[in-house]
Amino acid sequence: MEIPVEPASDSLLPTRQSLLTRLRNWQDQEGWREFFDTYWRLIYNVARKSGLADAEAQDVVQNTFIYLSRRMPNFRYDRARGSFKSWLRVVTRSRISAFWRREYSANAMQLEPLVEGEDDTVDPIEAIPDPAADALDEVWQREWQTNLLDAAFRRVRAKVSSQQLLIFRMASGEKLALSQVAKKLGVSLAQVYLARHRVGRLLKAEIEQLQRETE
Repeated sequence: MEIPVEPASDSLLPTRQSLLTRLRNWQDQEGWREFFDTYWRLIYNVARKSGLADAEAQDVVQNTFIYLSRRMPNFRYDRARGSFKSWLRVVTRSRISAFWRREYSANAMQLEPLVEGEDDTVDPIEAIPDPAADALDEVWQREWQTNLLDAAFRRVRAKVSSQQLLIFRMASGEKLALSQVAKKLGVSLAQVYLARHRVGRLLKAEIEQLQRETE
């Protein structure tokens, strides 16, 4: 599987519930592409930080979406039973754990036979610690926030000009005085203040909206 560098679409993201409803139709290629573009980085980064190599993490992404595609036709999302964020975390964790189980099982088959006195009553697959399970909560939360911010930026990008977005990034991300930003970009100081305020306000609103939809 070749993971794309950038999303195929910058269109506004629908609510998670409406998107999940669309995914029940596996032929809805636009819906599946949007879902993939929004969440593959999250799954990939969590897999990588759970100890997997690049190719292994890509396999986890692929296996996660294959798993989802097989189950979505009969899926009914009920927020009363848990958040979308928790649901996707459980699915991702299960695919990472499945990788570690397969990896350990393959290695265990190469081990020498037990010598006299060793305990053969414990299943070695159950005995081995699962690094994905140990650290996943913290990793997932951190990567979820990063992914949520990226999604919010994509929403905002569809609502403002490229110049306003550039002004906001420079005024917020780089340690420059606003007057320096104005000079570098050849705009007035008033334009810098306006862009920083407008984009910042929109970004905050989109983050809050995404949190309501997924948390």
